Amino acid sequence: MTPKMHLYVLASGSKGNAAVVEGPQGSVLVDCGISRRELMRRADACGCDLDRVTHVLVTHEHSDHTRGLPVLSNHFDGELLATAGTAGGAKPLVSLPFTLVTHSETLRLAGMVVTTFPTSHDVADPFGLRFSVLDADGQIEDSIGWCTDTGYLTAEALGQLRGVRILGLESNHDVQMLAHGPYPAWLRARVGGDAGHLSNDQAADALPLLVTQDTETVVALHLSQKNNRPATCVRTLAQAMGATVRRDSDGAPEARTPDGLLTICVASQDEPLAIW
Repeated sequence: MTPKMHLYVLASGSKGNAAVVEGPQGSVLVDCGISRRELMRRADACGCDLDRVTHVLVTHEHSDHTRGLPVLSNHFDGELLATAGTAGGAKPLVSLPFTLVTHSETLRLAGMVVTTFPTSHDVADPFGLRFSVLDADGQIEDSIGWCTDTGYLTAEALGQLRGVRILGLESNHDVQMLAHGPYPAWLRARVGGDAGHLSNDQAADALPLLVTQDTETVVALHLSQKNNRPATCVRTLAQAMGATVRRDSDGAPEARTPDGLLTICVASQDEPLAIW
């Protein structure tokens, strides 16, 4: 599969989330939970051209996904897209000029077909995303899946995420670390519940269902800084795919299958990641 899209994860975690999917006719920003200044700094650091962004897709209203939107919107001429539940779900978002979409919709943005699908989180109406580029005959040339902040993978999520070239999938916490960590009981129950966040084990269980011969990279997203570790996450996901854990050139943990066709890596809260 010849890459037609690129993924830049500029921030991923409870302190802020933002990613850019670059397509053939522009780019789409997914969430903006960091400041505009930091967004620009990280984009520049990894070679992401924010001037190509034509749309912003907001997956849900939590502040770690929307904190930077009010300022960004003052400097952005493109469309902000969200569900009605998200647009009205937090006071700072109510006055923003959203174009409303549903959680099960197909859009054409920046030369890409973008499909939304419902996720399970304790917010009004969240969604995950599949980005595809089609050839002249309507066949898929490239695809990227994006799914975070969900307590489980819905049937629609499983269908849309299967077989993408780059799979961005939440792997928030290690079950044992969450159970014995610093969170109070109510917060442990929320994070580990059906409207919370995917664990390493849940993500690992999903990989054999989602990864096909077309999948080249799995990116673990939204890791908890208190209830997970990059190495723990990668090791758990690697075991599900028979991959070997190693370190990349920057010393970060990653894993590769014996045939070298699949790489498993982790997105960071603080450092941008570019995947081609």
